[in-house]
Amino acid sequence: MRLTPLLVATLALAACQRPSSPQQFNGHTMGTTYSVTATRLPDTVDRAALQSAIDSVLADVNEHLSTYDPASEISAFNASRATTPTAVSQDFAAVVKIANDVSTVSSGAFDITVGPLVRAWGFGEDAPGASAPADPDPGLIAQLRAEVGFDKLILAADGRWLRKAVPTLQLDVNGIAPGYAVDLIAERFEAFGVRDFLIELGGEIRAHGRSPSGRPWRVAVEAPLSGERKPYALVEVDGVGVSTSGDYRDFRLEGTRRLSHTIDPRTGAPVTHRLASVCVVHPSTAYADAYATALMVLGPDEGMALATKLKLPALFIERTADASGFTERSTPEFARLRRPLD
Repeated sequence: MRLTPLLVATLALAACQRPSSPQQFNGHTMGTTYSVTATRLPDTVDRAALQSAIDSVLADVNEHLSTYDPASEISAFNASRATTPTAVSQDFAAVVKIANDVSTVSSGAFDITVGPLVRAWGFGEDAPGASAPADPDPGLIAQLRAEVGFDKLILAADGRWLRKAVPTLQLDVNGIAPGYAVDLIAERFEAFGVRDFLIELGGEIRAHGRSPSGRPWRVAVEAPLSGERKPYALVEVDGVGVSTSGDYRDFRLEGTRRLSHTIDPRTGAPVTHRLASVCVVHPSTAYADAYATALMVLGPDEGMALATKLKLPALFIERTADASGFTERSTPEFARLRRPLD
């Protein structure tokens, strides 16, 4: 579940306020890193209990959802060629439910079965990268499209089992699992009575309460630049998740042609629009994660139409025609959260 962080959390400590001894937790997981900041802890909670809660959540998510672990639940499901119902864990079912919700509302722009098409274009896990053909064989793409599709995955109404409609169906929930893990950690912290915290895992963020400065948390959206890292926009958030999807780190050039790792499941090919990144704010980090990907696939026009319809706080950053700069659009809900960069 290797992801490139696309967001930077900013913690501004006011000089006129007495520091509140924030607690910091850091580590590695899912092929990336995590960072948790708790502004203050209740007297009845110690660091060890919170670290144990973080470790437990991450271990469970990897056990059920990591495609990098051949012994994980999702790896076993992918390896099976059975088309009969397979009992699944609560975590597995919950992530598939989120994926199905976003797939349905986006008309298939988000699809956790698209992995084989991503690899065919030279991206993703075990991909050939620059040595991949500029255009895969059309026959192969046609075959893979027949084996891909969120409608080929059936989840029981009670969430107890999954079934493949085609035996070769493969699932990859790397576009949701980090956000899902962040949400679970937030639930654990709230159960301990911790109210002021910020969680970041692989670029997916969830913020609650107040930062050590006593103000709401501020999160910077990274500018979609491949050669440098700097903030583009700033949002002030509380009780929500923030996720950004972009194509400015994982792409390759074929002459003057730019091939994005963002594959449209509906066409089986990389997207061709000029959208560079999308940032989404949502009460659930997992949903924010999935919606950011869906809107990135849909592009600036279809994506904005869907975000507007759903009243999603969303920022769309698009390359200009000559690729010399950017233009942007945002929904009113995002504009209300935005703060000046200073």
